[in-house]
Amino acid sequence: MRAETRHQLKEDRFSTATIHAAEVTAHWSVEHKSTLTYGAIAVVVLAAIIGGSWYYFNQQDLKASMSFSQAIRTMDTPVRPANMPPQPDQPSFASSKERATEAHKQFQAIVDQYPHTRSAEFSRYFLGLTSVDLGDNASAEKDLNAVASSHNSDLSSLAKFALASVYLNTNRTNDAINIYKDLIAKPTATVSKTTAQVQLASTYQAANQPLEAKKIYQQLQKDNPNTQIAQLAASKLAELK
Repeated sequence: MRAETRHQLKEDRFSTATIHAAEVTAHWSVEHKSTLTYGAIAVVVLAAIIGGSWYYFNQQDLKASMSFSQAIRTMDTPVRPANMPPQPDQPSFASSKERATEAHKQFQAIVDQYPHTRSAEFSRYFLGLTSVDLGDNASAEKDLNAVASSHNSDLSSLAKFALASVYLNTNRTNDAINIYKDLIAKPTATVSKTTAQVQLASTYQAANQPLEAKKIYQQLQKDNPNTQIAQLAASKLAELK
């Protein structure tokens, strides 16, 4: 959404709240004319508080977004080859663990400082991912579970998809299978039905359940003819023979 559109929406919500307060005060003044002045002052104060709150949250969103962008840049920073010294004009990390540690710290700061912003919600998702990189499956599960319950279906499905990997890492195959089935039943823009099917079939194959894997690969071929997905399914079916 463009900045001016967001600004207009905020102004519309502010106008609606202020008009509603004025209407309530007008009705009240019919029976309480002697205190009308106090009612008018109350409306002005209420409007100032509401306006100040929206300004505050707008500023919080802006600050959180800037911090989030920096954290994402940290995750994209390259890792230096072994024995290569850092270059002063080119940011880098000595290891993927060092990079994950720094990014995790930055995402945690966003969650702590701007807990009610959209950036904080996305940061919690990345906290889960960086915890996986650091081998902390317990923390990853905690954060990803929190995001999985988000009202944002696209973000929720991403968290569930990542959570399934955590379950596989901790030998909870059935839990991962249940997540993939749920994602297949309710696909989103971020995790398609096909993506979840491929992962479910791969999980069945790794768990020595070739018949279940075969069914899914055959379905993928049927639903996606003449595509790379169909080719992938064919090669996997060949492995299962």
